[in-house]
Amino acid sequence: MKIKICGLNPTRDAQTCIDLNVSFLGFVFYDKSPRNTDLKEISVLKKYKPKTSNYVSVCVDPTDIFIQENILGNFEYIQLHGSETGERVKEINKMGIKVIKAIKVKEQKDIALYKDYENIADLILFDSTSMEKSQSIPKDLLRKLPKGEKFGLAGAINLENIQEYSQLGFNFLDLSSGLEKENLKGYKDHLKIKKFIDKEIGRASCRERV
Repeated sequence: MKIKICGLNPTRDAQTCIDLNVSFLGFVFYDKSPRNTDLKEISVLKKYKPKTSNYVSVCVDPTDIFIQENILGNFEYIQLHGSETGERVKEINKMGIKVIKAIKVKEQKDIALYKDYENIADLILFDSTSMEKSQSIPKDLLRKLPKGEKFGLAGAINLENIQEYSQLGFNFLDLSSGLEKENLKGYKDHLKIKKFIDKEIGRASCRERV
C-alpha cells in the first residue's frame, strides 16, 4: 500500500518525506486552506531529487493558465478537488500531467460519481466533503467504496486508526491533519511522520512473512 501525505510545506517538509520514501507528496493550492502553498515556494522543490516520491499539486477548479505557469514541469500529478467535469479532466490530462480526481462522499449516492472519471483520471481519491476540516467518510459507506489499484482513501486518517484503514484494500491512503503538530494547522510533526512510516513498514514486513 502506498502513502500520500498532503498539506506539506516545500521548505519545511519535502526533504523529510522524500528521505522516508513517501509515495506521494501533496501541496495544496487553495487560498481558503490553512495548508495553502505560497507559489514562490514551488521552486524549492526543484533542488530535491526524489527517486521514489511523486509531487502532487492539490487544486480546486484550476485554470489552464494556472496549470501552465505553476504546475507543469514541477509536479507529476494534479489532484482535482473542485467541480471538474469528465471533459475538463480529459483536457487537463492532455496537458501532459497525471490526474487524481477527488470524489467527495457524504451519502451513498455520491459513490457512483467516480464512474464519470474512472476511465479518464489516473487515480481516484475518495474523500470527505470538506477541505478545511478533518472529517472521515461515514463507516457504513466505506464498505461500499470500490477498492483496488485505481483507488485511494482520505479523511481523518491518523496514527490511531491507520491499521483499520490499511486493511480495506485501497491502493493508497492520504493523510494530512493526522500528522500535524497539536493545535497548529499546516505544520507537520516530523516525529509523527517518521513514527507512522516506521509502523507502516513494520506492518508490510509482517505481511510479507506470513
